[in-house]
Amino acid sequence: MSLPQSQSQPELTSLRSPRVNAARRLSRRAQRGKERRFIAEGPQAVREAVAFGTLADGSHSVVEIYTTFEAAERHAELIAQARAERVPVLTATDEVIAAVSETVTPQGIVAVCRFVDQSFESVLAAKPQLVALLANVRDPGNAGTVLRTADAAGADAVVLTDASVDLYNPKAVRASVGSLYHLPVAVGVPVEQAVAGLKAAGIRVLAADGAGERDLDAELDEGTLGAPTAWLFGNEAWGLPETTRVLADEVVRVPIHGHAESLNLATAAAVCLYASARAQRAPGGCRS
Repeated sequence: MSLPQSQSQPELTSLRSPRVNAARRLSRRAQRGKERRFIAEGPQAVREAVAFGTLADGSHSVVEIYTTFEAAERHAELIAQARAERVPVLTATDEVIAAVSETVTPQGIVAVCRFVDQSFESVLAAKPQLVALLANVRDPGNAGTVLRTADAAGADAVVLTDASVDLYNPKAVRASVGSLYHLPVAVGVPVEQAVAGLKAAGIRVLAADGAGERDLDAELDEGTLGAPTAWLFGNEAWGLPETTRVLADEVVRVPIHGHAESLNLATAAAVCLYASARAQRAPGGCRS
């Protein structure tokens, strides 16, 4: 239950308070990595974080929530759920919420959350059928969008290599729109180790590249996409270097039937992942 503003004063009012300063420091990647904590902004992200529940060590995925009175009233059900799970909820001024947030127009509620990534070994142990592997993806918005797309396509996991952007970058968290909590994610895996591990698990690794010799339409026509598959996506600007492409079983291009020069990373990932999702669910596919 939220507290009407007329009956109480915010608990967090000073931008210099130790609690607020600690949350603000999570804007830095090094600090996030040191504490294994990050900030989730907005009701959707906070709701998904609360719903995720406890981690393997028994701690809750949410450390604490900061909310204005107005946001607490608008999202009373979310606040009630958090309190029912014994997640501390602290009321705060608009200024405090703005100081902790990265967005221009904060939505009045943020959460300090614990990291939820898993080990690469645990991802493989779950026998995934469809995986998105991000190599040297540097844009946090793209990383979050691919994660959201993989979730929507029914992928079983997302793996970010050690040369990719921080999964817990605020822009990546926002772009994932809660999908960060919906499927296993492994981070910091060397691309050679990731590809070797996926192949050893019986997963075909396809590198998505505009210069690929294989065509996505041919893959669909020949029925090869119905097998367990990992799609390897490269950097937004220069794609996949030759040293990475040669690690894959095949290098596949998305056909350009019109006059566009290329597809951006997020769009190409959506096309490839949904093509696999459909093939795997068709008769004879690994999910049929």
